[in-house]
Amino acid sequence: MNKISTILIVKNGENLIADCLDSVSFSDEIIVIDNGSIDRTAEIAKKMGARVYEVTSKDFSELRKQGLKNALGDIIFYIDVDERVDNNLSKEFSHLKKMDINLIQDNYLVNRKNFYLGNHEWPKIEKMLRVFRKGKLKGWEGKLHESPIVVGEAGTLNGFLLHFTHKDLYSMLEKTIEWSKTEAELRFNSGHPKMVWWRFPRVMISAFLDSLVKQRGYKIGTVGIIESMYQAFSAFVTYARLWELQQKNNSKLKT
Repeated sequence: MNKISTILIVKNGENLIADCLDSVSFSDEIIVIDNGSIDRTAEIAKKMGARVYEVTSKDFSELRKQGLKNALGDIIFYIDVDERVDNNLSKEFSHLKKMDINLIQDNYLVNRKNFYLGNHEWPKIEKMLRVFRKGKLKGWEGKLHESPIVVGEAGTLNGFLLHFTHKDLYSMLEKTIEWSKTEAELRFNSGHPKMVWWRFPRVMISAFLDSLVKQRGYKIGTVGIIESMYQAFSAFVTYARLWELQQKNNSKLKT
């Protein structure tokens, strides 16, 4: 019987973690990387049988590597605290446990449904590379928008991850305030071109149209408009903070 290690990175997720862990009951071990929580996240996770490691970092690749380093299973699965495994995907994991390890794909994509501002399902279904045979996942790269470094071929599992993101406007704004600083710093450190006035409407319009048209947000009416306008606003905040960094750097160069 193959063993599955489920890895979760979380910060201040006391209201979400119990439902998340309940949905991965097929796991042989659950590893929680607690990224500086100040609520009851770690306490709840430990009561539910998870192994909790306290690691504080803004580098998400490093956090995911910490989880991998402590995983003992034959199959590695990464889940976020605001995600749930549906029944069909859970059955797929149970099937993987019974399969000959040599017949299992090197890696697997999972389908993810996103829900915004409550239970409004977003039209676009994402495919996320989240399941790996041990030894086929070599690491992670990217400080904020991290990607797995893998070898071998990828299959696709049936069922869905259910992602309950952007639950309300307050949490959306909190997320933008917290992570736009890191986004801006990454762009600044990579030598982003000077932020002149015309770049702002360009990035905002691009973000708005990507959300509303390319991702078909228009299909869910008001929620689609709100989410698309929020994406434009979030882009504005990130690039305004980049502009601030560039201004501060110019002032230092002049002194």
